[in-house]
Amino acid sequence: MAFPERFSNLPEYAFPRLRKLLDIHAPGGDPVAMTIGEPRHPMPPFLAEVLAAHVGEFAVYPPNDGSPELLEAISGWIARRYRASVAPDRIMALNGTREGLFNAAIALVPELKNGKRPAVLIPNPFYQVYAVAAAAVGAEPVFVPATEETGFLPDFAALPAEVLDRTAMAYLCSPANPQGAVASREYLSGLLRLAEKHDFRIFADECYSEIWRDAPPPGTLEVANDEGHDPERVVIFHSLSKRSNLPGLRSGFCAGGVESIRRIRQLRAYAGAPLPLPLQRVSERAWSDETHVEANRALYAEKYAIAGQVFAGVNSFRLPEGGFFLWLPVPDGEEAALKLWRETGVRVLPGAYLSRDVGGENPGKGYIRVALVAPKEETQRGLISLRDCLYA
Repeated sequence: MAFPERFSNLPEYAFPRLRKLLDIHAPGGDPVAMTIGEPRHPMPPFLAEVLAAHVGEFAVYPPNDGSPELLEAISGWIARRYRASVAPDRIMALNGTREGLFNAAIALVPELKNGKRPAVLIPNPFYQVYAVAAAAVGAEPVFVPATEETGFLPDFAALPAEVLDRTAMAYLCSPANPQGAVASREYLSGLLRLAEKHDFRIFADECYSEIWRDAPPPGTLEVANDEGHDPERVVIFHSLSKRSNLPGLRSGFCAGGVESIRRIRQLRAYAGAPLPLPLQRVSERAWSDETHVEANRALYAEKYAIAGQVFAGVNSFRLPEGGFFLWLPVPDGEEAALKLWRETGVRVLPGAYLSRDVGGENPGKGYIRVALVAPKEETQRGLISLRDCLYA
């Protein structure tokens, strides 16, 4: 029996790979999980109330694109957050943004670009769904280093014109997962000009936009709107997972130009899984409330401060501008993760598991990713153990 070859070169996903590395060894202390980016702060206080009030709506098929009330709530949030007017017909609710980041590529990447196989630009390291989306549409994934030398953001403009001219789409994550770098207005403006010049779309993964240290990160749609770029040039992706501590709700949205969203909606009508209506009601309330978001951000600020204190004497340490990961340099990420687990019980993710080898180099090999999602005391205990084990 034949099987498709288009996914045959995908490496094993990061977390099964990590289990194979660590789970044959006993932990060296009480386990502290600092691997997965699963928020563990309190959920919004109104969740149970809203869910209970609408539980009967599990009995009906939900609106595929999002209820009118939810789309209006998202439109209002975009206006408040980014000073951009985006009508509900330019928004679609998602069953988690991973779905959107994948399916939007199927809906919007053409079969050919300038008569050639299209290219999809991917930061390296990156959120792994970007690569599988490129494979699904038969595009060439072009992994662009996002290293300390480039400010931990991809330098797309450094690519050869031949690649840019057949580029159909570029993924960008800001604040970046895993590095925590924030794309400035100047960076986004330059990327938009590059996209206009070479006629490609930007898929802006902004799921960590509400977790920041000093200032709210600018948005790609915000900059595009301010500079008068074609609305079809950008599709943004946002989620309640990190913003509202609701990873299990699987609720997010994408927004872009009218034609882009029409095509994404059309595909989803055939193959998508709409968000159940009671969960859309919770989402509507969450996008309309900022109080719980501010409280959430304050908790991360406390953990940024703890990390800064714990690593104060480590010259290579830097605090992220946004998000909730530390991207810590080590001689070898896999060896460091194994040593840490065997000697302390602290569990982290090797950076190479989030990256791809290009030209024999893996930009994540010399890093570990550490999630600051646990309560403060547990986070502090894990960071101290990590520091003493790897940086003493």
